[in-house]
Amino acid sequence: MPTKSFSADALKLDYAREADRIGMMLREHVLRRFRKKGLVIGLSGGIDSSTVAALAVRALGPERVLGLLMPEQDSAAETLPLSRQLAQHLEIETVHEDITSLLEAVGCYRRRDDAIRLVVPAYGLGWKSKIVLPTLFDEEQFRLFSIVAESPTGQRTETRLTMEAYFGIVAATNFKQRTRKMLEYYHADRLNYAVAGTPNRLEYDQGFFVKLGDGAADIKPIAHLYKTQVYQMARFLQLPEGICQRPPTTDTYSLPQSQEEFYFSLPYNQMDLVLYGKSHGRAAAEVGRAIGLKAEQVERVYRDIEAKRRVASYLHAPPVLL
Repeated sequence: MPTKSFSADALKLDYAREADRIGMMLREHVLRRFRKKGLVIGLSGGIDSSTVAALAVRALGPERVLGLLMPEQDSAAETLPLSRQLAQHLEIETVHEDITSLLEAVGCYRRRDDAIRLVVPAYGLGWKSKIVLPTLFDEEQFRLFSIVAESPTGQRTETRLTMEAYFGIVAATNFKQRTRKMLEYYHADRLNYAVAGTPNRLEYDQGFFVKLGDGAADIKPIAHLYKTQVYQMARFLQLPEGICQRPPTTDTYSLPQSQEEFYFSLPYNQMDLVLYGKSHGRAAAEVGRAIGLKAEQVERVYRDIEAKRRVASYLHAPPVLL
């Protein structure tokens, strides 16, 4: 029997049925297996956490869902307003925990800036920055991270990061995700709730999370849904339009940064289809025709997927018991 031709239809889903199935699983695990009263969810104003919160409310009721608002000094201006808008839309209780002072106390910003100064000596008060990767398609090369630094006068420079500087910056910024998770579990313990994680399939498969940070949770309701499907689920759940239209962002660095320039090889709608094609053994040429890329470009993304999966194996690994 011939294989059905590959297209964007591969990600089509019955969202009403899937929302019901997720709801059933949430009730089964949270209320009966874990014997918890509800769910704590860290809200970022982004599509993933908003969709998880809406699914939780649909399954458990708004009185069993707590949303945590945990901005810090580098958070995007729209993060807090969108999170509050979502909470009001879902009629859930929220707790506002600004984590800036906690991050200052553990030296998050100081350690990050010290690492940046290894390659940008002038970096200091009033500067902003983000980490970027070169495009996968410029040429066949080993991709290395660079730091984009903006001075208080608005002048930008891009400098290749040494391994020491890169690991130092990442280690310091990982305090943000781990601090938020610490607070999520505090409130979960206080209320006898479980903690919901918010990664989608693309992030979960490719290791786009911090181990024991945003990667830690008791249940991950959308880790099987591609990012494209999460956006469609949000529209099915009738979430506010500002959230449904918000592009994916790391919301970690002081300069605006897309997930594509920091980690993924392609925009999420293309990356989802390439990941699906890779996971289902579809030829690169076939996938390329469906998304407007050459076969050799898709092959490069396939290799990048495999490389990230090797890194993700450590992030997914539980503690080793000897």
